[in-house]
Amino acid sequence: MDEIIHFHTIREYNTFNNNETLHPLISIVDLEKASPRQLRRLRYDFYTVFFKQIKCGDLRYGLDYYDYEEGTLIFLAPGQVIGEYKEEFYSPQGTALVFHPDLLHGTVLAAHMKNYNFFAYAASEALHLSEQERKIILDCLDKISYELNHSIDKHSKQLITANIMLFLDYCQRFYDRQFITREKVNKGILERFETLLDSYFLSDKPQELGTPTVAYMAQELHLSANYFGDLIKKETGKSPQEYIHFKIIDTAKSMLFDSEKTVNEIAYALGFRYPQHFSRFFKKVTGKSPNEYRIADVN
Repeated sequence: MDEIIHFHTIREYNTFNNNETLHPLISIVDLEKASPRQLRRLRYDFYTVFFKQIKCGDLRYGLDYYDYEEGTLIFLAPGQVIGEYKEEFYSPQGTALVFHPDLLHGTVLAAHMKNYNFFAYAASEALHLSEQERKIILDCLDKISYELNHSIDKHSKQLITANIMLFLDYCQRFYDRQFITREKVNKGILERFETLLDSYFLSDKPQELGTPTVAYMAQELHLSANYFGDLIKKETGKSPQEYIHFKIIDTAKSMLFDSEKTVNEIAYALGFRYPQHFSRFFKKVTGKSPNEYRIADVN
């Protein structure tokens, strides 16, 4: 039976892993205390960060080996489901930082959580750490652990959430570094994105699906929408949506110059359901209506 084990509280997750609950809304879980168990699908109603101290040199990304080998971080937002159902048993390893959204109420961190896009990345888009980065991550976890083992006082919540924020800010920095160190792989994804856009407009997809969306492109490239968005932004300075809009305008200009199609026919060919939407969009970007652009180009 493909059941999902659902963890509603931090205490439930601690009990599942044979860990003591020091605080009802946050825990650093030593997964190696857990008993061997079968592979199952798991759902968490709280933020979860898995830190696996394993060698990642034999993990492959595309056709290249990845050389940051000192640990891997995987991020899950509340409500996400991971894992798969199998009959085999395994022994959990590593550490998990788990914290409930209720912990953040009234804190600075609450307003910053929306900036950490990596909580919506896929597991295959994990953060791989260098030796120095691993030490910084462990130091952040030690600071949080110290507060959890300290008797709760009026400073506890502010210090705990401040240290979580420090931890997440470092993760953001390390992801930015990872986008740079994976430049060759990222360039390949950008090239595939451009090819995918070209083939989209040469196919029947605009009539079937409308104008291309970021979600569609990310799915076709086997990436999460958030990771795809951050990657393209780092590589080009433009969001995927801006990049798509640029491609639509560029394609429209070519069709207006080379084609005998009417503006309405061009609008439908690009995936616009209503020609007037295309005309407004084109004028907003270029400063001219499609017909004005066509006339000016001819002259």
